[in-house]
Amino acid sequence: MKRKLIADSSVDLFALGELNFTSVPLTIATDERSFTDDEALDVTQMLDYMAGYNRRSYTACPNVEAWLQAYQGAEEIFVVTLSSNISGTYGAAVTAAELYREECPDAKIHVFDTLSAGPEVRMLAKKLAEDIASELSFDEICQRGEAYMKQTAIFFCLQSFHNFAQNGRVNKTVAKLGGMLGIRIMATASDHGTIDVLDKCRGDKATIKKFLEKLEKSGYQGGKIAMAHCENLPFAEMLSQAVREVYPAADIEIYETRGLCSFYAERGGILLGFEKG
Repeated sequence: MKRKLIADSSVDLFALGELNFTSVPLTIATDERSFTDDEALDVTQMLDYMAGYNRRSYTACPNVEAWLQAYQGAEEIFVVTLSSNISGTYGAAVTAAELYREECPDAKIHVFDTLSAGPEVRMLAKKLAEDIASELSFDEICQRGEAYMKQTAIFFCLQSFHNFAQNGRVNKTVAKLGGMLGIRIMATASDHGTIDVLDKCRGDKATIKKFLEKLEKSGYQGGKIAMAHCENLPFAEMLSQAVREVYPAADIEIYETRGLCSFYAERGGILLGFEKG
């Protein structure tokens, strides 16, 4: 059987070893210009452009045809998407799955709604890749994937919520706090896949302290962490070191956000996905 793992571009991955893997890109756009979140995207150029653009900006999910094209040729398909409550990506992937089954009645497709974004999408994709490599059955992989989503969570701390506010994701009053007098806003993905603002931080030390407090309260015990940063590697490394001082067994991956996650994280943003324990 031919298996395939597919994720939307918030996964910030373009390959997973030898696995048959595809990233389906979202689009970041203004009324004047658009950026496709694929491997060719110059993220720094996009961020420079967005920083100087003061009118409407938005994102667009992959359409049904893009998902349907990604499914072609596979018999067992595992799909990982952004939260259905912040994007139409999940709905488009499900509709494409229904159409693909009409073409290929024997095909098996499972679409995972992560109720999150970025690092949690990435962590689930990597978990599924491990299970596919272990040659578990389709049903076992789906069950283990759904269970794994309940074991992960995300916190993110942003210096600016401008683009979130432009898209109506957060209150504009909250967004105005971001960047004022060095204030950073810490948030998480709720159980329903929406954004919950948790706290305000000022300065690197206070921000790191808040991250450590949130990890402890969430039951983190030193498992996997996927730490994404938007052009802020020095702080990501500081945070990683602080986590390892408390949790020496922490398995931390640091990586740079691509298009979609950079658009929402904006420069300086940190997104931390982790296993709760």
